[in-house]
Amino acid sequence: ELVAGLRLVMAAVPPSSASGGSEPSPPPLQYSLLLEHLVGEQRRPRAWDPAALGGIPSPPKSEEQKMVERAMESCTFKAALACVGGFVLGGAFGVFTAGIDTNVGFDPKDPYRTPTAKEVLKDMGQRGISYAKNFAIVGAMFSCTECVVESYRGKSDWKNSVISGCITGGAIGFRAGLKAGVIGCGGFAAFSAAIDYYLR
Repeated sequence: ELVAGLRLVMAAVPPSSASGGSEPSPPPLQYSLLLEHLVGEQRRPRAWDPAALGGIPSPPKSEEQKMVERAMESCTFKAALACVGGFVLGGAFGVFTAGIDTNVGFDPKDPYRTPTAKEVLKDMGQRGISYAKNFAIVGAMFSCTECVVESYRGKSDWKNSVISGCITGGAIGFRAGLKAGVIGCGGFAAFSAAIDYYLR
């Protein structure tokens, strides 16, 4: 690459004619033209080859691998993965909150009766399932919305999280009215922006 740049520089500079029929002297080296071919806009990009640096060359990907990668990058797969992750996280959170709640297993009709272990475990399971369903729905909605927004905008930045958070929070809050939808949109968007800022 350096030799090619030098040749182009030498060819760009016209030779100076000397008096007396003697051979022309070599032209002076112009560093500005040389820098243009080395670090400027005329520099030729070099393809990165791991084998040239002593690394292990990666074989070309097969059609099956490309198909699997496309499936894993699809919005459906991301939504399903977020749904499963939200279900597991919500279930664990529900069981944890039920474990520290002193009212789990108590009968409101007979508050002085001590609940049995079976009743406590039953209430913990019901709360865990309830939390798991809610977390799964929110996670799937947020992930699918973010993927669609990112595909539509063609960019991956913090605005995708804010827009998808507002849509998800508004959709959940609108079931309780317009005011709740607006509050849910703003709250979820702010929370998504804070999480995205912390992760980035």
